[in-house]
Amino acid sequence: MTESFSLVDRYALGDLQTYLARAGRVEDGSVRLIAAGGVLAAYTAIFYPRGILDESPTVLGLRTFALADAPIFDAVVPARSLLERLARAEATIGTGEDAGPVPLSLPHQVSTVTWAGISPPKSGWHGQEPADAALLESVAKAGIDEVAAAVPSGVGEQIVQRVRTEVWGRPIEGLEHVPAGAAFAALSLGFLAGGEPVQVFETGPWTRLSTSRGHVLVRRKPWTLRS
Repeated sequence: MTESFSLVDRYALGDLQTYLARAGRVEDGSVRLIAAGGVLAAYTAIFYPRGILDESPTVLGLRTFALADAPIFDAVVPARSLLERLARAEATIGTGEDAGPVPLSLPHQVSTVTWAGISPPKSGWHGQEPADAALLESVAKAGIDEVAAAVPSGVGEQIVQRVRTEVWGRPIEGLEHVPAGAAFAALSLGFLAGGEPVQVFETGPWTRLSTSRGHVLVRRKPWTLRS
């Protein structure tokens, strides 16, 4: 498997750094990198079930980046390790407009990340009515306040997880098949771009929220599928 790739320029490097840093503030874990056709797709997990009885939806962030080469790989690596490599690369490149491609090597892979085995489909998406970015931002901020009020400092992880599942698994009014956690992901990852409408797509158990800044993918539990 290819163990290296080249981002097209330092701006792509900066975008990837920003995306991973934002994702790390929510879930300091791993990132799934899929390279094909000169494009790097970077998936991060915002919410996912932690066990058989956990009813949390799977909510993933996705950004894509143009590559200067054409490697093919599908790897799950620690986000922090990748950020360290990005920082080292940033320190070695010039500041001019013609700085050129940025070569990078993959960190050692991890194989215990459960959410990485869930792959959103690449095709078959059907457009729905766009969502209002202001609505998603409002839902996300209300959820953040609710979680903060319901979880005092020093409580156990199980209680925290139960509250988060209840708040972020709740459907958004007017977007009944989109959980509040998707709004939280869009806000936390910086995907809500002012007044830009959020495009909504569906296929099977998956829903995708897309803006010019990135995508949020949601996989619903089977029993929540629309009839």
